[in-house]
Amino acid sequence: MWEDIHAAIPLGFVLSFMVGPVFFVLLETSALKGFRAALIFDLGVILADVIFITIAYFSSYQLLENLSNQPGLYVFGGVILLVYGITIFFKHGSGRTSDLPIKSKKSDYLSLFIKGFLLNFINIGVLVFWLGIIIIVGPSLDNDPNRIRVFFCTMLLAYFVTDIFKILLAKQLKRKLTSNRIRLIKKGIGIILIICGVVLIVKGFIPNERFDLERRIENIAK
Repeated sequence: MWEDIHAAIPLGFVLSFMVGPVFFVLLETSALKGFRAALIFDLGVILADVIFITIAYFSSYQLLENLSNQPGLYVFGGVILLVYGITIFFKHGSGRTSDLPIKSKKSDYLSLFIKGFLLNFINIGVLVFWLGIIIIVGPSLDNDPNRIRVFFCTMLLAYFVTDIFKILLAKQLKRKLTSNRIRLIKKGIGIILIICGVVLIVKGFIPNERFDLERRIENIAK
């Protein structure tokens, strides 16, 4: 069991630093709304991961093959990210700027939780990632449900703990943020979401593209 735990921790750490829309929105939430708000957002992200892991475990390789033949799923998720990114960019892209200190507002924790969940859940690439992990790691764990459960719980815990440190570091930026800088940050987040959306849409239009995911996961695990 300890070997499974030791193998899961590095993967959880790497997962936390995989660059994507969730990565940047988490840092933005921490810097602008504080530790508690970012923590709630992150819990929503992890819930989506738990659901994906469950789907991946019970679906395994067949679902991975089916997803490669369903480009519409990538296009759908990409369009949502694209529209969301454009909305953020233009919503915060104009208006009078100032260097006044930021006034803290009470966060809507439920909406943050749902935002974290949906932002992760609409990215079909996350499901593909977990499917790949199951396919690569499952045989090495003898497909034992208890060992698989320990492995993924440890991986998610390592991911969550690493995120807490990222949240704490991002929170330190709050004192240096002004209204003008907040607007620039939000525009930057919008651009990142637009790029992620375009990447997903392009991926959806690549016919019969072979996933390089298994090879990438094997390299991480070595």
